[in-house]
Amino acid sequence: MASHNPSPWIYANIRMICLALLFMLLVEISTAHELSPAFYATSCPRALSTIKSAVRSAVAREARMGASLLRLHFHDCFVNGCDASILLDDTSSFTGEKKAGPNNNSVRGFEVIDNIKKQLESLCPGIVSCADIVAVAARDSVVALGGPTWNVQLGRRDSTTASKDAATSNLPPPTLDLNGLISAFSNKGFTAKEMVALSGSHTIGQARCSSFQGRLNNEKTIDSKFAKSLKSKCSSGGSGTALSPLDVSTPTAFDNSYYKNLLSQKGLLHSDQQLFSKGSTDSQVIAYSNNVGSFRTDFANAMVKMGNLSPLTGTSGQIRTNCRKVN
Repeated sequence: MASHNPSPWIYANIRMICLALLFMLLVEISTAHELSPAFYATSCPRALSTIKSAVRSAVAREARMGASLLRLHFHDCFVNGCDASILLDDTSSFTGEKKAGPNNNSVRGFEVIDNIKKQLESLCPGIVSCADIVAVAARDSVVALGGPTWNVQLGRRDSTTASKDAATSNLPPPTLDLNGLISAFSNKGFTAKEMVALSGSHTIGQARCSSFQGRLNNEKTIDSKFAKSLKSKCSSGGSGTALSPLDVSTPTAFDNSYYKNLLSQKGLLHSDQQLFSKGSTDSQVIAYSNNVGSFRTDFANAMVKMGNLSPLTGTSGQIRTNCRKVN
């Protein structure tokens, strides 16, 4: 009796089927780990409204809190990704980001995040990550102060560690020149244009005199009357702790006056004025000063991109029940 060997096309078909099944499996795994605006639609449908309400209340009590929550998101994402590591208190095994120079006695809003987390743990225990809370709170803060909205991608998980050294080396200081700013943001995947758009967050918030006193005494790219008023404020504040608005015109409104101030040499920080200092970003500053709609659109898009910086997903990290410490 003659033996029967399967023809080569059968082997080819089997191989194609296996490859197709493997591809579908990889797509499914990849999709499961992607961020999505609807991540909590079924697991915690009231998550976004809860965060929004708490942020609105916090900003209504103190307008500056809006800028603080926005900055909290930025300082989190620029250090090992958007993983809520900035919220962790020090432990015996690590010194966290709160003690780093750019954050120490400066970054704030932790109590607002704690309050939101407490509410969400009552609604949906162990579901909503601290990293997602920070991301949504930043968006809601901007909206509360009249700025643009955007769809926050959700599904991040929380880090189980933090690094003071990483925060010190990754967060751009207010003393950077233009090339330094472009490089610092390029290292995170941002273009110079996106850097200028994100810098527009300084249309709200305040800075300590210690952050800009060197500019008052040593630079010529500052309006003389503006410098004089700042010197007076700082000399009476003591120890460089007095605060001044980053946007002298409309400090609690999310608009484009920040860029208009730069045209008049009224950028508060050295790094602010560097955006308009006869350099490659001058034209972008002028464009945003003339077109608030363009700024709003570019800022919102850049914020979505920033929120996608190295998130922990899938089984990485954890969902912390207390944002200040690991489970």
